Amino acid sequence: MDQWTRVRRCAPAAAAALLALTSCTTSATGEPTGRATAEPGAPGVRDPYFPELGNGGYDVTHYTLNLDYDPETRRLEATAEITARATQDLSAFNLDLHGMNVTSATVEGQKVAVSRAGDELTLTPRSGAGPTDGETFRTVVGYSGRPATITDADESEEGWLRTADGALALGEPLGSMAWFPGNHHPSDKASYDITVTVPEGLKAISNGELRSERTRGGRTAFAWHSGEPMAGYLATVAIGKFETKATRTPSGLPVFTAVDPAVAKGSAESIAGIPDIVEWGIKTFGPYPFSSAGAIVERGGDAGYALETQTKPVFPGPPADGLLVHELAHQWFGNSVTPKSWRDMWLNEGFATYAQWLWDEDFANIPADRNFAEAFDNKANWAFPPAEPPSGSDLFGDPVYGRGAMVLHKVREAVGDDAFFGIVRGWASTHRHGNASTDDFTAYVEKKSGKDLKALWDTWLYGKKKPVTSR
Repeated sequence: MDQWTRVRRCAPAAAAALLALTSCTTSATGEPTGRATAEPGAPGVRDPYFPELGNGGYDVTHYTLNLDYDPETRRLEATAEITARATQDLSAFNLDLHGMNVTSATVEGQKVAVSRAGDELTLTPRSGAGPTDGETFRTVVGYSGRPATITDADESEEGWLRTADGALALGEPLGSMAWFPGNHHPSDKASYDITVTVPEGLKAISNGELRSERTRGGRTAFAWHSGEPMAGYLATVAIGKFETKATRTPSGLPVFTAVDPAVAKGSAESIAGIPDIVEWGIKTFGPYPFSSAGAIVERGGDAGYALETQTKPVFPGPPADGLLVHELAHQWFGNSVTPKSWRDMWLNEGFATYAQWLWDEDFANIPADRNFAEAFDNKANWAFPPAEPPSGSDLFGDPVYGRGAMVLHKVREAVGDDAFFGIVRGWASTHRHGNASTDDFTAYVEKKSGKDLKALWDTWLYGKKKPVTSR
């Protein structure tokens, strides 16, 4: 987002009666096996800021979402098919879902018991029928209702937003669970197929590539496919009367843009620059990590910020070049290399902000030193250490952006340009389509540079006070 934007073991069986009670058997080696080890998956992954977000006991590999939306009634009728791999024997497991009415739920085609507690949806298969450790299983949840708009602690809005001519789904950090059930912590990434059906005359845009567009009975279904892993907060749906255009970058990468007609004229020049910005990113950061690029441009009042939704960043009105660079840089840093926890947010925003500084160096004759000096003099950047925001409401604070970029500039000064740009490209390549933490980054930089940078990290990344000098 841009600020502008347990294992329970069974004793070996001694009698048939005990076996019947425990459903526990022994293997040839004498080790206990069977369903008695099954336990509920954890209802959260203990994120430092959102401990109940995400779920334990399984990893999602793919979501198939079928959404049918009526802008007039604001009702969504939907089905989510979730393919996942169990990481333990599961007697029950949770999905994150905010609001909405669950109408059905099955696991491997069998009906399961469903219970709700806040944003936790618990599915309980019949006794002994839950997924086993390592098993791939399919969960299908039917749900309906009016998806909610969530107001965050910093007063920004996410979730399902009503727009002038439709709707817009934005999910950072919590909003994706307002429109589909899933494992919504960024550490669990998956591929997606999202089909959205809307009244004829409207368009539905989502991540990835458009596989089909079919109209029947006055309603049109748009089927989108995202083959590369994506964190739930980066999934989006935009419904409205968009002007769409398909082009390619000079190297042949597909680019798909969707622009609200009210801002089409004012956006034309900047949106036309996307292919060149992507090509610059490839030269600077390494191979583009996804099958396509693009953008969604809404009216200014439809969203209060830009967001780096995967393959198609969302902009509230015509974007300036700097904002385009920022959100497109996120495709490498944040979308492909995704934080392990929300505490690692500076790795997203620091890199994207520094990308703007690099763009200024290459195209505006503004040295990164000048942007660094301005950031150093900005009191807001010293409110807290970028690697340790005080709370979830501070995730999008100035230090995460400005001081995060300053950390990268200090690394560049410490190791030299050749080593620095090698580190940047290597970092994007090593963790491509994965998750990484601040500790992963500092260790990677020191390994690749051969330098002990503890003093740099202590001052610029974790330091609570502004240094006397920027040198």
